[in-house]
Amino acid sequence: MGNWGHREAEESPSRGKHPDCGERMPAKAKKLLSSGGTAGVPTAAGSGPRSPSREEVNEVTTNVTVFLNSLTPKFYVALTGTSSLISGLIFIFEWWYFHKHGTSFIEQVSVSHLRPLMGGTEGSISEAGSPSSSRESETSRQNLSECKVWRNPLNLFRGAEYRRYTWVTGKEPLTYYDMNLSAQDHQTFFTCDTDFLRPSDTVMQKAWRERNPPARIKAAYQALELNNDCATAYVLLAEEEATTIVDAERLFKQALKAGETIYRRSQQCQHQSPQHEAQLRRDTNVLVYIKRRLAMCARKLGRIREAVKIMRDLMKEFPPLTMLNIHENLLESLLELQAYADVQAVLAKYDDISLPKSAAICYTAALLKTRTVSDKFSPETASRRGLSTAEINAVEAIHRAVEFNPHVPKYLLEMKSLILPPEHILKRGDSEAIAYAFFHLQHWKRIEGALNLLQCTWEGTFRMIPYPLEKGHLFYPYPSCTETADRELLPPFHHVSVYPKKELPFFIHFTAGLCSSTAMIALLTHQFPEIMGVFAKANTMEKVGWESRAGSTIHDLDDAKKLHLLRSSLSQSALYWEESIARDQHMKRAGWASYTSCSKGTQDAVLMKISRNMDSWETSPTSHL
Repeated sequence: MGNWGHREAEESPSRGKHPDCGERMPAKAKKLLSSGGTAGVPTAAGSGPRSPSREEVNEVTTNVTVFLNSLTPKFYVALTGTSSLISGLIFIFEWWYFHKHGTSFIEQVSVSHLRPLMGGTEGSISEAGSPSSSRESETSRQNLSECKVWRNPLNLFRGAEYRRYTWVTGKEPLTYYDMNLSAQDHQTFFTCDTDFLRPSDTVMQKAWRERNPPARIKAAYQALELNNDCATAYVLLAEEEATTIVDAERLFKQALKAGETIYRRSQQCQHQSPQHEAQLRRDTNVLVYIKRRLAMCARKLGRIREAVKIMRDLMKEFPPLTMLNIHENLLESLLELQAYADVQAVLAKYDDISLPKSAAICYTAALLKTRTVSDKFSPETASRRGLSTAEINAVEAIHRAVEFNPHVPKYLLEMKSLILPPEHILKRGDSEAIAYAFFHLQHWKRIEGALNLLQCTWEGTFRMIPYPLEKGHLFYPYPSCTETADRELLPPFHHVSVYPKKELPFFIHFTAGLCSSTAMIALLTHQFPEIMGVFAKANTMEKVGWESRAGSTIHDLDDAKKLHLLRSSLSQSALYWEESIARDQHMKRAGWASYTSCSKGTQDAVLMKISRNMDSWETSPTSHL
């Protein structure tokens, strides 16, 4: 096409020196090249939007090349370092959120916000009366019953134990949720509808609702000023003001004296009205609570037999109050006395299928069976000759206990550090495991070989439990709500034990890989800036070159279509046919691309001739037919 352009210039010497293309170019030719249209030329139907011209592609390629060549190695160091920092922060946040809430933040946002927008919840909505909805409701009711929070039967004294721990360590062992549950328990046990008839009980009603400990203590003293025989005021002072167990026991004895007097008086009036019956229930709860705490004081002060007697008397005198789990206090005291026959008698009464289980019952039963074989147990010997009947019974008892609460063995084997137990526990949860191990670890250590047998066999439990936990082996499936409740019951400085152990979400793996890769690239860029800069420019240039070649190919195809339409239109003119038939044949072979390689004068001449022929064809399109 370059030769064609030179020939055109030789065949038109009369035109002389051509001015600038912008001055001589007719409007039709300008429109043809600038807008990509075919001015006055009919186009094929459905030709679609125009593709970028070669000049535009070359200009973009040149700009990108100049920009990339102007970048310094410092830019690549800053780029990779910033991306590594951002991905690292995302990874740290994901890790923290997973350990705090047990789920991925990105995954939670995707499920709760993006999935509804994409219509992902439509298929999961079931009808109200469908079997699936009824099964889900039954499962939710079971989870609610399984995740019920219970009063810890072995809870410590706030003033003599919990507060002393705070003084020494500076850490709060009780959470706000746990103390709020205790306040609700106190209002349930120690108040009734007739308290407004007695000024001291009215003051104590406000004291149990008060959050500030000094305010509660001050209210208790005010109640004692109004009534020196206010048993609940002595209870509050013994729990929160006494700094030693001896002081707490002294105050509880005063409370016992006042409580027995009030209890006898209420017994005489219980049939007079429903209000008197409610008052008797309240006075019964106060009396049982005081005697139980006195038994715990005697246990802590070493008077174990006295403590056992008080507990046995309580269980005989008030048998309906099994909800207080006094038998768990009795089991611990009997184990301290090493009265294993009495322990077995208590288990025979309370380890029943109709009664709710607890870690104390299950693990105490396992301890008694382990005691008979643990002193002679050896893993090597057992692997050679097999397990005896007694050893099989002991192992099965351990598996049963571990299935009920899988968190206990790590505390008994001292694989996790113990903390002070909370005032409330969740059965089968980490809080119950802490409460049990805190008091019973010494009993396992006292029996020779018991911890050794536990260590060798407890992990075998998980091979017997179906996975995923759709059903249990000996108990109901392990509830999925224990982690959330335990995080509210246990202090934040304690690492909550989770079962079953959750796998790390995909986004934590993804952000960890992204952070590691970008950090490695940043390090390489910092150490070898020149090499990494050349590598980045080479990759970018290769991509830009590929896009340029793709654009040129599309541009050549579009230009061929335009020229075909232009030639078919202008071929109706005899003058254009005589002067340009040779040029048309050459354009079919070379294409429109060689036009840009001509000199500026030759380009002007070609455009002028095409424009004149186009004008003549538009003026009389049928004159050439």
